[in-house]
Order: sequence, then C-alpha cells, then structure tokens
Amino acid sequence: MRERLTGSLYGLGWTAVRRLPERSSVRLGRAIADRAWKRRGAGVRQLEANLARVVPDASAAQLAELSKAGMRSYLRYWMESFRLPAWDPHRLSRSVEITDIHRMTDSVAAGRGVVLALPHMANWDLAGAWLAGHLNIPFTTVAERLKPETLYDRFVAYREGLGMEVLPHTGATTFGTLARRLRAGGVVALVADRDLSASGVEVSFFGEPTRMPGGPALLAQQTGALLLPVNLWFDDTPVMKGLVHPPVEVPQTGTRKERTAAMTQRMADGFAAGIAAHPQDWHMLQRLWLADLEPGSARDRAPTDIGAAPPDGRLPEAQPSDVQPTQGQPQTARPGSEQP
Repeated sequence: MRERLTGSLYGLGWTAVRRLPERSSVRLGRAIADRAWKRRGAGVRQLEANLARVVPDASAAQLAELSKAGMRSYLRYWMESFRLPAWDPHRLSRSVEITDIHRMTDSVAAGRGVVLALPHMANWDLAGAWLAGHLNIPFTTVAERLKPETLYDRFVAYREGLGMEVLPHTGATTFGTLARRLRAGGVVALVADRDLSASGVEVSFFGEPTRMPGGPALLAQQTGALLLPVNLWFDDTPVMKGLVHPPVEVPQTGTRKERTAAMTQRMADGFAAGIAAHPQDWHMLQRLWLADLEPGSARDRAPTDIGAAPPDGRLPEAQPSDVQPTQGQPQTARPGSEQP
C-alpha cells in the first residue's frame, strides 16, 4: 500500500506541478518547504546537524535559518524537476551558467573521456539536461533500483527523456559499461558525496571522517579520463550557477588503493569548497559522518528514517577484480524524504 501511494504521489507531482503557472509552483514549493521545516522532522534535524559541521561557528538561531533556506532550496529542486520535461530549449539554455565548463568541453573535443563528480547540491538533473540539451553532450549516469518498480521506471524514463543514458546499479556490469563509455571519449556524471558502505573510501570532510565512493577515481585511473569535481548552487535569480574544478590528477606513485584514496580526498575537498560557500544548497538530509553512524551514539538513537533517496547516480565501489554494489536490498523512496 505504501509503495503504491509513494508512486502515486510522485506521479501527481510530475503531472499536476507541471501544469501550474511557474509563480504558483514557486510559491507551492516554498510553502511545502516552510511547513516541513516548522514540523522539524528527522530530515530537518539531520540537515541542521550536518550544517553544523559546515558552519561550526553558527549559533542555534543561525543554523535554524540556514536549514530553512536549505529546505527551500531542496523544494526548488523538486518543483523545477517536476516541470523540467516541459521546458523548451530556449528556457533550458538560459537556466544554467557554469564557470570553467571548458575544462570538460575541451577534453571532450579532444576525444578524452570525462568523469563529472558532484555532491547533492542545487539541481543536478537540470545540469544534466543542460549538458545534454544545450551543449549537445550526451552522458551516462547510474540509477539505483527502487521500490515500487513503477517509481524506478518513472525516474529512469524521466532522466532518459532529458537526454541521459541511465544504467542500473548492478556492480561489475555497470562499471564495465561506464569504462567503455569513457574510453570512447564519453562523459559519465556521478553524484558522489555519500557512501555508507563498508567499502567506501574514508576521507576527511570538514575535519571529520566519512566515506565517499571510490568509483570516480577508479574510473579515471583505469580509462585515462579526467576526473572533474563540480559544484552547483542557486542564487536570487532563476539561473542556477556552477563551477567545474581543476582535474583531480592520478598520483604517479603508490598502490591503486593509495591512489584511489588520494584522489577521492581531492574530490571531497572540491565538494567541501562548494558546500562551504553555499551551504543552503547542500541537500544532505541523511547521516553522513562516521561519528553519526557509530552504534549507540546519540544521533544513531535519534529517529533518522527519512527514506531512501531516488536514483542518485552513485557508482558501486570497485574491488581489484570486480565491482560490488554499495547497497543491498532495494529500498522504498518516500516523497519529500531525501534527495534523488
């Protein structure tokens, strides 16, 4: 019953919100965000706990205002995403501005593959649609299978309709396909700021340890592709902004594990720079740092079941001879719970 309701609610968003006048959809998104923020559910509380690491000198009142802005940013993502398939090419072309995008386009023009690694900031679906629809650069991403199946199918169809090639989250087969795309000079885009599996790469993030997927670094090593961290953010205009960081170079020495760890740390540092500059646009409503995940910790005992994320493009962590998925059984997504 819950799975059918979940699928129905997302379907309502894609149909009803798309028909609203744009100003009405903006007001609706803000109203939903403010209501969720006032309720102070588990997701909002966890968002504030995460932001406290990003802005450690903020007072409780400042953190509350930042989390309110964060929920508004999060709902802006949803309202835009529901309406995105109806945008015409002109609207799409003027909705995104990415600084130093030449770091990607020059590589593609030279026939060298590119791995774009992003945190959960602003609207990564809009960035993907702009990349495919405005720059005419097709790319490949990964979607984790969800329950209900109809919701997973809808997300895949939605993203494919925006011009993305979407692969299922199936371990070695997916890794091999991504590697072939990169060796052919293609682009792979992966949201890569959260990996709670035991096989994730441990990094220092805002001064505390967490894990992030090593897949982007492994793909760059194995294929010769550029690894480019990317940050996205909103401002007071309808145009989403972004920045492509300099390439994360492959170290010349060390084992593959050591090279992967060093590259993943560099990727995390790029994410941290963007999140510190625009903390309200980081849509991290789940526990991230290892200290929050230790059994018996205060935060571990707090209610944090805010739902599984819709497909987020994370790559399964690779082992020396294979790739193993970062998650086990498929989960059920809940509307308004966590980011896609």
